[in-house]
Amino acid sequence: MFKEFKKFAMRGNLVDMAVAFIMGGAFGKLVTSFINDVLMPPIGLLFGKVDFSQLFIDLSGQGHATLESAKAAGAATINYGLFINALLDLAVVAFVMFLIVKQMNKMRKPDPPAPATKDCPFCLSTIPSKAVRCPNCTSELKG
Repeated sequence: MFKEFKKFAMRGNLVDMAVAFIMGGAFGKLVTSFINDVLMPPIGLLFGKVDFSQLFIDLSGQGHATLESAKAAGAATINYGLFINALLDLAVVAFVMFLIVKQMNKMRKPDPPAPATKDCPFCLSTIPSKAVRCPNCTSELKG
């Protein structure tokens, strides 16, 4: 059983998928940091020095000044600023994945075109590949 598991684990597809999963996690952290630490501060500055991570609606009606104070008090909140950050995070990841897939498709070799001719199995003359009857020996050809 151990040998079978080792054979299964060492197959190329499984190892490739594990590496891709680990790289995806690291890439996700990188994108989240880019959104929160690089992209959102200038956007917040454009909107009048707004910190999107602090935007929330206090459902308790107690008027908490910050998200931290509302959470400390146990108040129910709708954290729409964090949702905006997550939405931008998703958009950046989707765009980068689109670019990666597009480049991989460019590098992939196109399938070779189907041959335009074939040999007649009876008279060995070259005939069009779609022919169902040989024009030279009149033999009926199979698909």
